[in-house]
Amino acid sequence: MDLPESKMQERSYYQPTANSVENLPTVLQTFHNTPRVMLSPHWHAQVEVNFIVQGWVHYRMAGYELRLAAGDMVLFWGGLPHQMDDASDDAIYAGAHLPLVHFFRLRLPEEVPARLMAGATLLIRETDSSDGANFARWNGYTRSGDMVRAQHAVSELLLRLERVRFEPYALLPSLDAHAGQASAADPQALRHVRNLCDFIADNFLDDIDSADIAAAADLHPKYAMSLFKKCTGMTLNDYVSLLRLSYAQARLISGDGNILRVAMESGFGSLSGFNKSFRKIAGMSPSDFRRSGQGERPILAPVEPGAAPQA
Repeated sequence: MDLPESKMQERSYYQPTANSVENLPTVLQTFHNTPRVMLSPHWHAQVEVNFIVQGWVHYRMAGYELRLAAGDMVLFWGGLPHQMDDASDDAIYAGAHLPLVHFFRLRLPEEVPARLMAGATLLIRETDSSDGANFARWNGYTRSGDMVRAQHAVSELLLRLERVRFEPYALLPSLDAHAGQASAADPQALRHVRNLCDFIADNFLDDIDSADIAAAADLHPKYAMSLFKKCTGMTLNDYVSLLRLSYAQARLISGDGNILRVAMESGFGSLSGFNKSFRKIAGMSPSDFRRSGQGERPILAPVEPGAAPQA
């Protein structure tokens, strides 16, 4: 979607920073702000929750587009490249970024987790008037510095998402587009996946492999790999790589070190491995990605320390 030049000049654009979602792939974050449109797709290792408070936003997802209006709420897997490429001048949105360890604690309809991991978006249009006030309060609580308030906000947010079981919802695109890709997992399997995610979240920057991850969850490596693949659509190695790439993404755009240093500090054992993995998800080399992110941007608005992360 091409924007008129006059609109481009008035816009502020999203750029990853030290406290942004890409840079903190294992942290649950909330936000309530004016969205900044993106000049290119990005990805992150969390499930994203968006609630449109007012106005509208437009997303380019993996293989489809989505326009959300005031009152709409969505969940989607941020590990696939996506881009908010347009929004109304009055748009305000709220939501959260849920690491997988939180997402797999949710008691959602059986079809939802696997469908989201396969690239679908969960859309809830019949929200209620309390949602806008609640998202604002949850964001205030999580940023208050009070751990009790923050935990209360997270608990309420997760319960609100679980209410999807009792409300009309849609999974976009249609099931036909993802036939055969999604299957439900039993509660015990999801508990194992949460344990695997817990260990990965704490250690993804270290030199770990599938055997280390499985041992931490008291599972046989082959069973752990099969189970994780069934529940998330990814291998254990793919998920570890995604966390590292998300962590590296923000450093590349911020100019934090040369490519080799970014690769090493992001947990990759070699520059060639980093380049190959990065090109696979971004469709370009890390150096080209850095140049595209540091090019001239019309009126680039700074992100202040402690500011809410963007989608």
